[in-house]
Amino acid sequence: MNSTSSARRLTLSAMLLALGLLLPFLTGQIPQFGNMLCPMHLPVFLCGMLCGPVWGLAVGAITPLLRSMIFGMPVLMPMAAGMACELAAYGFVSGALRRRLPRTLPMLYVSLIAAMVIGRLVWGVAALFFYGMAAKSFTWQIFVTSGFVNAIPGIILQLIVIPPVVRAAERASLAG
Repeated sequence: MNSTSSARRLTLSAMLLALGLLLPFLTGQIPQFGNMLCPMHLPVFLCGMLCGPVWGLAVGAITPLLRSMIFGMPVLMPMAAGMACELAAYGFVSGALRRRLPRTLPMLYVSLIAAMVIGRLVWGVAALFFYGMAAKSFTWQIFVTSGFVNAIPGIILQLIVIPPVVRAAERASLAG
């Protein structure tokens, strides 16, 4: 990998990390609505697909933890800790699949949807662990409701926004 490509990935990853810190402010005025749109997820998926699995994993793991430390939201335990695992999985899986599968629009959707499912499963396992550490219950109903039912608006937003942004960035040679 040449230094221009490395610098481009580092710069784009830093910009997407900053976007992940700031996007929740747009929806944060109405917490229920903001949580449903999953604003931190968008830049992490983009980072994985545009910068690769390692950068996606790093930005995914750092974003919720850094946001928790700087702004106090999401609460570090158990929320931000579980989200760090979830978003790290999103970034890694979306990046790894985007690198390995043909760069067609259908395969972009395959990468995105597979990353969504795997990330939510990782979140479920991590949440079970972190909720237990925080002496809070984490049930199957909480997993399904929080991970899937309440996230439907965010899932739809991701399916609408991410593919055209990735395609445009790839056409503009912004992807690493």
